[in-house]
Amino acid sequence: MVTGRQFTRRELALDPVELATLLLGAVIESTGPDGTVAVRLVEVEAYRGLDDPASHCYRGRTPRNAVMWGPAGYLYVYFVYGMHFCANVVGTEDGQPGAVLLRAGEVVSGADIAKARRPSARGNGELAKGPAILTSVLGIDRAENGVDLTDPASPVRLFTGERVPEADIRTGPRVGVAMAMDTPWRFWVDGSPAVSTYRRGGKRRAAAPGR
Repeated sequence: MVTGRQFTRRELALDPVELATLLLGAVIESTGPDGTVAVRLVEVEAYRGLDDPASHCYRGRTPRNAVMWGPAGYLYVYFVYGMHFCANVVGTEDGQPGAVLLRAGEVVSGADIAKARRPSARGNGELAKGPAILTSVLGIDRAENGVDLTDPASPVRLFTGERVPEADIRTGPRVGVAMAMDTPWRFWVDGSPAVSTYRRGGKRRAAAPGR
């Protein structure tokens, strides 16, 4: 069951680091042909723009990252490693790039659909553990790039949920990025079984910015 109300665009127009902590405990809900799945977010990563070497926007605006430049409240979906989709909530003011990568969550509605989409999961904690797994459980792919999370008629919607107490929030380096490996802009809910495993990145030859 989804709790809370749908976010407004103004509420999401924040610096990505501030937005990241706001999104912990929020619920993202996606409706597809086979039904609706909702996930409570328990792990996220912040990515700024021109001042963040790990960001997709670090080298400027492109057709790929255009959604990330705002306005806030839209879903930025990208394809990675030739096989996976990752989803981000766009923040900041229009024209100032920044977004928060949705890394992991706990399924709170549509568990049967989620399990059918993720039959290899060993328990509920693994249903949406990791950014590519989260999008697959929600049925999000390239078609959802640019959808408005604040629109009640949107196929993907974002709700306030229940705020996570500050004492339960942990922070550390982002996972697997090629640049700015030690920047502590990954945030997660302490004790959640859905939080993904940390994997340190590193600078790779001819590597593109992370997210």
